[in-house]
Amino acid sequence: MIIPVILSGGAGKRLWPLSRESHPKQFLPLFDGQSLFKLTLARVQAEGFAPPLVICNTEHRFMAAEQLGEVEGRVVEKQIIIEPCSRNTAPAVTIAALASSPDDILLVLPSDHLFTDADAFRAMVLAARPLAEAGHLVTFGVQPVFPATGYGYIKRGNAVENSAAAHGFHVEKFVEKPDAATAQKYLVSGEYLWNCGVFMFRAATLLSAMQTHAPAVMDACKKSYAAHSVDLGFIRLDNHAFSASPDISIDYAVMEHTDKAVVVPCYTAWSDVGSWSSLADSMDKDDDGNVTRGDVVLHNTVNSTVFSEEKLVVAMGVSNLIIVETDDAILVAPQSESENIKKIVETLTEQQRSHVHSHRKVYRPWGFYDSIGEGDRHKVKRITVKPGACLSLQMHHHRAEHWIVVRGTARVVRGDEEFLLSENQSTYIPLGVTHRLENPGSIALELIEVQSGAYLGEDDIVRFDDHYGRKAKHLTERQTS
Repeated sequence: MIIPVILSGGAGKRLWPLSRESHPKQFLPLFDGQSLFKLTLARVQAEGFAPPLVICNTEHRFMAAEQLGEVEGRVVEKQIIIEPCSRNTAPAVTIAALASSPDDILLVLPSDHLFTDADAFRAMVLAARPLAEAGHLVTFGVQPVFPATGYGYIKRGNAVENSAAAHGFHVEKFVEKPDAATAQKYLVSGEYLWNCGVFMFRAATLLSAMQTHAPAVMDACKKSYAAHSVDLGFIRLDNHAFSASPDISIDYAVMEHTDKAVVVPCYTAWSDVGSWSSLADSMDKDDDGNVTRGDVVLHNTVNSTVFSEEKLVVAMGVSNLIIVETDDAILVAPQSESENIKKIVETLTEQQRSHVHSHRKVYRPWGFYDSIGEGDRHKVKRITVKPGACLSLQMHHHRAEHWIVVRGTARVVRGDEEFLLSENQSTYIPLGVTHRLENPGSIALELIEVQSGAYLGEDDIVRFDDHYGRKAKHLTERQTS
């Protein structure tokens, strides 16, 4: 069996403002209600493939578990490994190999890439399996269809003996993102493939290569995995040991140095969905070359991407624009600036803008909340709690809360009291009183929360008990960090 290893640590900054750190592009329902993460999982749900191993960060673990359960039907123990910090792909892949048996065949997949022909993708992987079993470090390269400057390339060398079924070639070299003239030469030569970040190898082969070419990564990962713990079914790596690993990709750490690297050409359409332009190229366009989503009206508009989440967006007499409206930000840019949106995110980060990290609507393991209004000493939220879910048992030092049930039934713990609220009923949580909100029903619980007080930050939470293993930051830590 081939074990898919799904790497899900990316933030998708070039798809801002839709993609944010707390809810990045791989989890967004961009393709007919399906996320890239779920499409990646679905591609390897077939005979010959074992249940996937997902590697993600702490903040995304519940989103990953929920979407994994929706595709796989259930989430089994040891199926999700949590990275305590970001250290690129080499440490992540090493951890996956350490968590596997030596002879396991691992298929490493980015969670945020798109392959349009799932059947062709699976056939390619199964045909390449003998190369991995023979001790090769297999990577897959997409046949270029235009002179892309946003992708890395792989130059293929001589064919691997006895690999006719997989059409494998020795890797001559990896090259960085080229300029336009160089990319055109690569396209014309027919010797270069796009590096799509997909790999396959035996676990033991990868670990041996890491020990030889990146011993510091290997040492840190061995120590971190040896000291791992299991928390609510998630595998938590040791933070101190893992953070000591070099921040390096598997390409730089191993693939550029080993003599065991082979590349298998991939002939299905592929995109890393790394920018608004590449996202638009992956979607259906109207007769004028426009891609739209949401409440959008166009007039005399061509070759533009217009996304609306909440408001009506009207575009008139424009061309080659990206227009994206979310609940708290609007982006307007020419298509030619698509690759540079990451620079805007860096600027917003320097300004400590919350727009980089999260949307107005914030997802939690129990549901989500939407901050629909805020002013001096007050904030209004719309809260949705999934059936059977509950918030932590908590207390606030600086705010009181009023809850009004809009739909469903709420079970409320307030101090020593416990009671039910139904639609149109309300309650008051005084400052400093321990409380908990739970949905005991079979439909989503919706309520309006009105907060009042001197400080209304999300870090004003003291948690006494939490089903999801979360801990509150101290207020002073948040204010100084």
